[in-house]
Amino acid sequence: MSSLKYKRLLLKLSGESLMGKKGFGIDHNVLDFFSTEVKKVHDIGVQLGIVIGGGNIYRGLSAGDQGIDRVTGDQMGMLATMINSLALQNAIEHKGIHTRLMSAIHMEEIAEPYIRRRAIRHLEKGRVVIFGAGTGHPYFSTDTAASLRAVEIEADVIVKGTRVDGVFDSDPEKNPDAFKFENISYIDVLKKNLRVMDLTAVSLCQENNLPMVVFNMDQPDNLLKLVTGENIGTVINK
Repeated sequence: MSSLKYKRLLLKLSGESLMGKKGFGIDHNVLDFFSTEVKKVHDIGVQLGIVIGGGNIYRGLSAGDQGIDRVTGDQMGMLATMINSLALQNAIEHKGIHTRLMSAIHMEEIAEPYIRRRAIRHLEKGRVVIFGAGTGHPYFSTDTAASLRAVEIEADVIVKGTRVDGVFDSDPEKNPDAFKFENISYIDVLKKNLRVMDLTAVSLCQENNLPMVVFNMDQPDNLLKLVTGENIGTVINK
């Protein structure tokens, strides 16, 4: 479709976003909202991959406080992403969209193993592809997994859905005078320690000249506006 600014994109969602107004777990209203937004861009021809975190269920980084070693904690976090991925897959399929869940950890009974060429073929066939279980390795976040998958599938952009309107110089939820960047370079994100995504994820995008957009996913039609070229959120590039 000629009006598309981005034909193939990787959408990164946080696990915490699935909680909605709950303090834990998955809010079905959020799932329905996200799947509706996905359908809007799918219906106009966008090829969409998704990575979702697991923080609403378990965060590997908090494992040490519970007496759990880092590797085990990260593995538990990977399984949490699979729970969220299954829930999101179910919600998207209820919208009538063919979906494939691919896992970086072998669990063939519930998901396909991640194979790059197969993932690209699914996208070309118009299927939404959800990438679960992070990178399959400890010490790497789902931000890094999202950047890695975006590079591997040759996405035009990686978009990170948040609850604020882009990248700010301070927390806009705490500081009403926070300055929003319309555009910012990877190196400035790193220098200013803006914590948009973790350092490994940003560096990977920088090395591969993959643009990143941070935007408010909670606003209806924002994802649709973004892919059709409206100035939504903050663009991060070289």
